[in-house]
Amino acid sequence: MDESSATVPMVRPDEKASAGRGLLRVILVLAVVGGVAFILWWTTLGSGTQARAAAEAQRLGARIDALEHGLAQLRGSADTLRSRLDDGDKVDQSVRQQLLGMSERTRLLESALANLSDKRLSGHDTLGLDEAELLLTIGGERFVLFHDAAAAIAAYRLADTALGEVQDSAFAAVRQGIAAEIAALAALQSADSAALTSRLGQLAVQVAQLPTGKAPVPAPAPANESRLARVFALFVQVHHDDAAAAPELARGATLARELILVDLHRAQAAALARDATAYRDAMIAARAQLVAAFDAQSPEASAALARFDELAGVELEPATPPVMGTALRELRTLRANHALHAAAADGARPEGAQK
Repeated sequence: MDESSATVPMVRPDEKASAGRGLLRVILVLAVVGGVAFILWWTTLGSGTQARAAAEAQRLGARIDALEHGLAQLRGSADTLRSRLDDGDKVDQSVRQQLLGMSERTRLLESALANLSDKRLSGHDTLGLDEAELLLTIGGERFVLFHDAAAAIAAYRLADTALGEVQDSAFAAVRQGIAAEIAALAALQSADSAALTSRLGQLAVQVAQLPTGKAPVPAPAPANESRLARVFALFVQVHHDDAAAAPELARGATLARELILVDLHRAQAAALARDATAYRDAMIAARAQLVAAFDAQSPEASAALARFDELAGVELEPATPPVMGTALRELRTLRANHALHAAAADGARPEGAQK
């Protein structure tokens, strides 16, 4: 046996067993301590987790309760909204029915207004046509009775104005006829009654200022006077006493002047009445009285006679224009045609439409 092996101590089996048992005890102790530590850690961890889980569960429960409460509120709100929607639908349906009723009433009202407007226009046109026809009739009769062209023109212009307010354009041709008649009346050379009566009044003043007396007019020699009578007239002449006849001449001149004035007043009345025959007769009678009672050779009487001749030639009754009355006849014809068309349209309209 060598020296190195001799120095190695010898280990006995019981010592190995005791060492193994001590190591086992240490391991067991460590295992127990670790297990206890693990158990303690696990217990602590489990208790914290449970606490947290409980807290989380409690929190989740609270949230669930809140959600359930909110859901209940939402359900109540939804029910309220649903009831409101139902009420709104009912209101909408009622409003829709009312709108339908109002639209129907509006349609009926528009129809009634249209009918009323048509009737108003028809009545307005009828009044305008009646007025125009009346004015045309008055103007024509005024000219026929009194030959007053100015008054007839005024009436015709008023008739044209009345026709201008008529909506129906079919009566425009009547206005053209009225314009033609106005032009024809304006072209007539007729005297103005007022101016003529004024001139006659001036002539009456002129006659009232004529000097009294008339120069003796020598009697013309008879055509069958004998030669002996002509010779006898050279020696014997017969003269009138002018001094004795002067008062009678003055009275005769005064009476003649009054008669002339009366005839002039008759002429004024005839001029106002447009009576050409009476006017002519009065002027002829007045002129004859002036020639018979006054000296026609005097300047005053000559001027008066010239004025008599001028006024006697005044035209009081101008000839009726050929176009006179055409506008009135055309208007009446158009109105008759329109009345026939309207009657035919009413007869062709259904009974329900007429109502």
